[in-house]
Amino acid sequence: MAALIVFTVWIVQATFFIVIEEIYMHIFKKPLYIHFYPRKKRPTEIQESILRQEFPFYNTLSEKHKGYFKHRMARFIEKHEFIGKEGFVITDQVKVLISATAVMLTFGMRKYLFEVVQKIIVYPGIYLSTITEQYHKGEFNPRVKAVVFSWEDFLKGYETHNDNLNLGLHEFSHVVHYHGTKNEDPSAILFTRMYKRITEDLKEPGNLQKLIDSNYFRIYAYTDHFEFLAVIIEHYFETPQQFHQEFPELYRNVSIMLNHRHAESERQSGF
Repeated sequence: MAALIVFTVWIVQATFFIVIEEIYMHIFKKPLYIHFYPRKKRPTEIQESILRQEFPFYNTLSEKHKGYFKHRMARFIEKHEFIGKEGFVITDQVKVLISATAVMLTFGMRKYLFEVVQKIIVYPGIYLSTITEQYHKGEFNPRVKAVVFSWEDFLKGYETHNDNLNLGLHEFSHVVHYHGTKNEDPSAILFTRMYKRITEDLKEPGNLQKLIDSNYFRIYAYTDHFEFLAVIIEHYFETPQQFHQEFPELYRNVSIMLNHRHAESERQSGF
C-alpha cells in the first residue's frame, strides 16, 4: 500500500510538472529548464585541450556553461560508436569536433542525446553512399541510426567561419529535425511548433521569392523543406548578424526553435 501511495504521488507530481511546463512554454516559448546534471562527466585532458584550442564556440561560454558543455560532449562521446572507414583512424580530435558540433547545435535543448543515432561513421574524403549509390560528403541514415561524414569536408566547415557551409551542422540539423518530428520531449515540441511556423511562413505570397532573390541562402536550400532547414541553421551559426539583419523574423523563429535565444542570454548573464 505504501508503495502504491508513493507511486501515485509521483504520478501526480509528474503530471503537474508537465502541465506547468506546457503553460510556461506557451508563454515564454522555451522549456522550464535546460541544464540539470547531478553528476557531471568530464572529457579526458587531451579531449578538453582539443576543445579549447579548436572549437571557438566553447570559449565564448561562461565557466559554468563550459562545465555543462564538457559534460554533454563527454556523454555524447561515451554514447556513440565512432567508426572509421577506408583506413580512416578515429582520433580524439575526430571525436571532440564531431561531438562538440552536435552539442553546440543542441545546447539550448534539454534532450541532447537522440535515440535515432547510435553510430558516427567517418570516411577520409568523399565516399560512395550505400543508400543512393552516389558520392556524398555526409548524410544521416535513420534506418541504421548513423550519421556519416567525409572528414576532409567536415574540417572545411571550420576552416572558414562565415561562409555558411558547415557539414557537421548540416547533417546534425537533419538529426534534430527527425528527432523533433518523432518525439514529445519539451525541446522536440518547441522545435516542431516553430518548424511548422517557418514552413507556413514560406507559403505566404512572396516570402519564398524574397528569400531566393536575396541570394543569401545558397540555392541548395530550396531543394526541399529538409534541406532548407539544414541550410538556414548553418547560416544561423555562421553569419548570425547578417541573418538577423536580412530576415529578422525568420532569424527569431530559428532562435526559438533551437532555444539558442535562451542559451545566449544565459551565456551573457553568467547564470
